[in-house]
Amino acid sequence: MKTNELIKAINEGKADEMLLALYGEEDIAAQKIRYIKAIESFAELYGAEREVSAYSVAGRTEISGNHTDHNYGKVVAGSLNLDIIAVASPREDSVIRVKSEGFDEDVVDFEVYNAPDASKYTSSASIIAGMCAGMKKNGHSIGGFDAYTTSNVLKGSGISSSAAFEDMIGNILNHLYNDGKVDNVEIAMLSQYAENVFFGKPCGLMDQVACAAGGVVSIDFADPTAPVIEKIDFDLSGAGYNLCIVNTGGNHADLGEDYASVPSEMKSVAEFFGKKVLRETDEEEVVKAIPALREKVGDRAIMRALHFFNENRRVDRIKAALKKGDIDEFFADILESGRSSFCYLQNVFTTKNVSEQGVSLALLLADKYLSGKKAAFRVHGGGFAGTIQAFVPSEDAEGFRAYMDSALGEGSCLILRIRPYGAVKVI
Repeated sequence: MKTNELIKAINEGKADEMLLALYGEEDIAAQKIRYIKAIESFAELYGAEREVSAYSVAGRTEISGNHTDHNYGKVVAGSLNLDIIAVASPREDSVIRVKSEGFDEDVVDFEVYNAPDASKYTSSASIIAGMCAGMKKNGHSIGGFDAYTTSNVLKGSGISSSAAFEDMIGNILNHLYNDGKVDNVEIAMLSQYAENVFFGKPCGLMDQVACAAGGVVSIDFADPTAPVIEKIDFDLSGAGYNLCIVNTGGNHADLGEDYASVPSEMKSVAEFFGKKVLRETDEEEVVKAIPALREKVGDRAIMRALHFFNENRRVDRIKAALKKGDIDEFFADILESGRSSFCYLQNVFTTKNVSEQGVSLALLLADKYLSGKKAAFRVHGGGFAGTIQAFVPSEDAEGFRAYMDSALGEGSCLILRIRPYGAVKVI
């Protein structure tokens, strides 16, 4: 369809079924406006007579498995109704042009930029080139396209805007040139390849899988080259709950050392036993070696290692609870995970600036508001600053938002839902 035809189709309700699944009934009208605005922006940039389609890739939330994936652990994650959307049209050459709202246009010729280039590390152009190289490496078709994207996956919110963008490039290539036949998990693995090899960042795979797969998924990274991924049939909204993400407004600057300390300290315990990561070690052997480990790696590294083992068990319990629809067990383990992150993983605030503890304050406020209610909350994402996650009864969600916003600032609390689709062609 040309741009005006796509706008007409959306106005006539031809995308309503997918929009309902992605955003919920209360948000369809706003999303139609958002998609139409994106189509109009594409038309202005690249031409109104182009044949276009619209795409969406979800943001993600880590439900359990805090700081375990880098040591080949287990996680449970979900796709959110915050997303990146794109309007795209094929080209007849090898050039890809992507204009993301608020950013300069990226122009990549994948015939020219087809190998890693250190001078282009950390650029969005490197992601585009890396996705093309990965698709081609895996035997899939690639081709040029023009795209306009806009996103409400907030940076610094622990919802993974970068992974969503990577998956979006793969999503567009999949539907434009491969008839949508490339599995979303493979797209996620190609996104990791692009980020590791072309972008120059040694990331894990959780973010990419959670953004692409849709719904709730469990991921076991025991073999990181072939993670075991299982979709879990659980409808949080149907169970009467909303997922709320609360942004505390903390400063992420100068936290690189704090983030890096978590995997490095866990791995220092593994190295004591001649292993690369904690998943290759035995928990009982770690406990027996605590006297020697205290001398070698320090107390915090031991606590972080024991958090890893306990968190893996919690992931298994949460996975089982969600399959059974056992909300009580699910919330008990979420709360336990949060306590472990605060007390033993110690990623709720940085010791470099103990006067700034926005995440700690948000957890205290959530505890106060949700006291006596069937609910759960914990630190969200990498921690040290940023966001918390809360599972709130739907009838209390607006009150919770108002309460958190009154303390932390208007717009701090987002009421979200887990959506059934990750990377998808909308229309």
